[in-house]
Amino acid sequence: MTDTLDVSVTVILPTLNEEEGVGDTIDAIPKNFCKKLEILIIDGNSTDKTREISEKKGAKVHIEPRKGYGRAYRTGFSIAEGEIIVTMDADCTYPAEVIPELVKTLLTKDLNFITCDRLTLAEKGAMSGLHGFGNWALSITGRMLFWNGIKDSQSGMWVFRKSIFDNIKLRPTNDGMPLSEEIKIITKMYLPKDKFAEISVPYRKRVGDAEINTWGDGWKNFKFFFARRFGINKTLTPWGPINDESD
Repeated sequence: MTDTLDVSVTVILPTLNEEEGVGDTIDAIPKNFCKKLEILIIDGNSTDKTREISEKKGAKVHIEPRKGYGRAYRTGFSIAEGEIIVTMDADCTYPAEVIPELVKTLLTKDLNFITCDRLTLAEKGAMSGLHGFGNWALSITGRMLFWNGIKDSQSGMWVFRKSIFDNIKLRPTNDGMPLSEEIKIITKMYLPKDKFAEISVPYRKRVGDAEINTWGDGWKNFKFFFARRFGINKTLTPWGPINDESD
């Protein structure tokens, strides 16, 4: 891509002890494709050199002492300066090089939200057998419960207009791992059909150790799907009130 897109973009990377991968992840993000680029690290009090490496690479670092993957993203969404927000992990798994093309697609097709499917183009060894099965099972569960056709309910790479949060129904409420599936459920549910898209991208082997609890986080994600679908928790149901917390 040679043309500079006339839009400001914030790339949000949640981190917790990602010193092995965060530098290469930041380096891989194209730097001159838009009029203004902000790389925003939301760090959960890392005890290694994650913050130092990030700052040295030119990223803006915000410390979020409250625990949770979802909490990190909700904080990032509230302070991001860009008109367009891109999310991805800081472990080299997502293809940062495709960010300009994804942003261009969002703009040229007049979309509001793109979620990236990892499962179709995942490279060999990118996911362990257990993680691959868990992602498949969760995605099947999501499609069965919500009939939304989303291939990869757990993907953490999204490209969207920050302005969608002007609609309270499109603001995610979960502070944990289920935020990933929540944001897809609500955008697919409340955005017009022609404003939402799922695009397949490559997925690569992680650099560094994972900070997730495979069984614990997987169970939380399964429970969230059913709570959201059947209204077990009023703050999560699409038919009940949405929790409008101020950050």
